[in-house]
Amino acid sequence: MKRSAIRKTAGASAAMPPDEGELYGITELARECGISLRAIRFYEDKGLLAPRRINGGRAYSRRDRVRLGLILRGKAVGMSLAEIEHILSLYGDHGEGHATQLAYLIGRIDAAMTELDARRRNIEAMSGELGEVRGQLKKALAARRRARKG
Repeated sequence: MKRSAIRKTAGASAAMPPDEGELYGITELARECGISLRAIRFYEDKGLLAPRRINGGRAYSRRDRVRLGLILRGKAVGMSLAEIEHILSLYGDHGEGHATQLAYLIGRIDAAMTELDARRRNIEAMSGELGEVRGQLKKALAARRRARKG
């Protein structure tokens, strides 16, 4: 559905909630987010997005657009769809759980940072050990070369 058609339809509905005044078509939303129509339909099938149906087409609200952005950010940092769904559900229908959502995300980020710090320490330790082994092997190789010459 074209954006102009959606805007006209959206403007005609006096019962529409104020936060959903502007609606977006699936093609427009996909283009803005750099994803396929199929990906958006997949998120719908999983219950993460719930567009309206207007004249047989999908009409996404500003809320759907924001949710899609959050889904994509969550996927980009390695979250599962189940975890993304949990985070989205914490927000609530009208933002009543926003503080809970933020607290959960802070905890999730703290845990990820702790894990990354541990990985970094392990990598640094492994790198040091490999450096030592490399140095020993270089000495052994140099000794063999000297022995062959002599």
